[in-house]
Amino acid sequence: MLSLKPQDIAVLLKIIAIKGRWTVAGLARDIYLSQSETHAALSRAEQAKLLNASTRFVRLESLEEFMLHGLQYVFLGVKGELTRGMPTSIAAPPLVGKYFDEPDIPPVWPHPMGLKRGYSLEPLYKRAPDAAAADNDFYELLALTDALREGTSRVRSVAVSELKSRFAQYALYIGGLK
Repeated sequence: MLSLKPQDIAVLLKIIAIKGRWTVAGLARDIYLSQSETHAALSRAEQAKLLNASTRFVRLESLEEFMLHGLQYVFLGVKGELTRGMPTSIAAPPLVGKYFDEPDIPPVWPHPMGLKRGYSLEPLYKRAPDAAAADNDFYELLALTDALREGTSRVRSVAVSELKSRFAQYALYIGGLK
């Protein structure tokens, strides 16, 4: 029986963020997972028809459908207590400033180096804040994912539009390689 894990979605989002050739070792290093965890994530993503193993491209339509209709039920956005951390969801780019003002109490990933105080939102996977700090495109994809996980219908609607735009950029990239 197939059971997707949250880091499986993160691995696919990282592939979209880098828009280039990737290796298991490189993905593992960049998202702070072991190579075996990354390999297992890719295998589960292939079994779930979210990744085409022969072309090494993300199946965008399948991933989009899962993220829009299943993510919030499978990988809940669990809100917690006030803490210091790294802004996410409505408090992070691309949503903050562009679509929404910074909330009085923003959602944050708890992190010892965090500069914002807000309510904690459990990241998609444990090391997401570290990986996001090193790659702005990946950070935005994770923040948009959190908006889908915990946002209101208005927030989700805007996040969907932003995700579709980023997925379209990836589709143009892979279209140029075919």
